[in-house]
This record gives sequence, structure tokens and C-alpha cells, in this order.
Amino acid sequence: MKILAVGASGTLGSAVTAALAADHEVVAASRRGPHRVDLTDPASIADLYAAVGRVDAVVCCAGHAPFKPLADLTLDDYRAGLGDKLLGQIELVRRGQAHVADGGSFTLVSGVTSVDPIVGGAAAAVVNGALDAFVRAAAIELPRGLRINAVSATVFEEAWDAFGPFFPGHRPVPVAEVARAFVKSVDGRQTGRTYRVGY
Repeated sequence: MKILAVGASGTLGSAVTAALAADHEVVAASRRGPHRVDLTDPASIADLYAAVGRVDAVVCCAGHAPFKPLADLTLDDYRAGLGDKLLGQIELVRRGQAHVADGGSFTLVSGVTSVDPIVGGAAAAVVNGALDAFVRAAAIELPRGLRINAVSATVFEEAWDAFGPFFPGHRPVPVAEVARAFVKSVDGRQTGRTYRVGY
């Protein structure tokens, strides 16, 4: 299969790309590199699909939402998370339907904060919860046998030094374990699921 991996240069994206490349052709896209994309810019997403052509699956490992104490979050902070991680991934699906082969799939990335909140994670919780809801809703309407799932993980072992203090009592997981959930989504047959990793 030919798989478009968005956010391929990051910690998660690199692991997902490596896991999928064992059995598939992976086209890597990110803010930097030969295939550039900015999730906040619909025209950039359209240009990416035009450049890459037909694919069998799209996986997204990108998207940002602000982490701040609730009292410090502004409306613009919420808008930033919604415009990037939420609407950016929705736009990948919206535009991608015309570029993904029959029976293909989309795999998005959400996160633990919508289920197990942390201090400073309200904006991320809103975005992640909305992504999980979108996946459930889109699954019953996508045409031509297209599937859609999300992967929602707790904090990565590889990021524990930076983010561990924000996740007291959480058990970090190796990013390679999270990547396996993306493989399950791409190579499996389930749809409308959020695969939880580490919680």
C-alpha cells in the first residue's frame, strides 16, 4: 500500500513511518522536507494531495494544542488548538476522501487528556475529545468503504523528561508501542475506533 504520513518528522511520526515502512510505501510529509504541509492552511493540504496523488491510507501524527493553566487560557488559545490539531485533521479527511483508494483508511491522532485530564490540559482535552467524536461520526458516513480511526496515547517515554511533570502518576509508553496502534488501524478492518495506548 501507498501511505501518506503527515507529521512524519516528529517523535511519533518517525516511529509510525518506520513501523509502516516495513510493509508499505510511505510518503512522508511535514512542515519541512520534500512534501511540505501546514495543517492550519487548507490550501497547503490541497497542494499536498495534488503532489502525492492517489494513496491507500493517510496517517496523521501532527497537530498542536496549547497547554496552559485554565485561568491563563484565552479564546485565541482555544482557537489555536481547534484550528491546528482538530480542524487540520478534519481537513485532511475532508479533502482526502477524493484521493484515498476504495477501502482505504484515515488514522488521526488524539490524546489521553480528553479521558484523563491533567492540570493545564483543558484546551488539549477539548481538541482530543472532539477528534474522537469526529472519528465515530465520520465512520458511519465515509463513502466507498473508507475507514477512519484515531490513536490516543498517554505521554511517551521519549518525552518523559520534558512532559513527565505534567502527568503525575501516569505510566509513560514507548513511542514504538504507539506506532503499533497506527499499524493496527491501517492494516486492520476496524473503523470508528479510538485505540488507547498506555491507559
